[in-house]
Amino acid sequence: MNLKDEMLLGKMSTRSAWARGVKAYAADLLQHLEENNLQPTKENMLNGAASWNQWARGGCGLIYDADIAERLCSPSELKRTRNGDRRPNAREEWLDVEARAVSQAAAYILRAAKREAQA
Repeated sequence: MNLKDEMLLGKMSTRSAWARGVKAYAADLLQHLEENNLQPTKENMLNGAASWNQWARGGCGLIYDADIAERLCSPSELKRTRNGDRRPNAREEWLDVEARAVSQAAAYILRAAKREAQA
């Protein structure tokens, strides 16, 4: 990750476990872009997937429920879900939660790239 990317991530709020997880996904996406010398576009970040759900289910992110839970949950949420053994809520699986988080990370990167292009 280059200095510009580190400065971009340094501006992200990390007051909650969720925000820290989104920041970690943003770092992963930026690393992917840099390693492959790609521009920050949604298509490049999706890495061939049609949606963030497909991205998560295709193995582009974390694979195990416990790893996703550890990245995105507070200690009390980890306890409630038994470290990812239980579903995060009645409507979602852990891969859905990951897709939501990485979608937010990508949106942050795209907004930052747009601001930089306008400057």
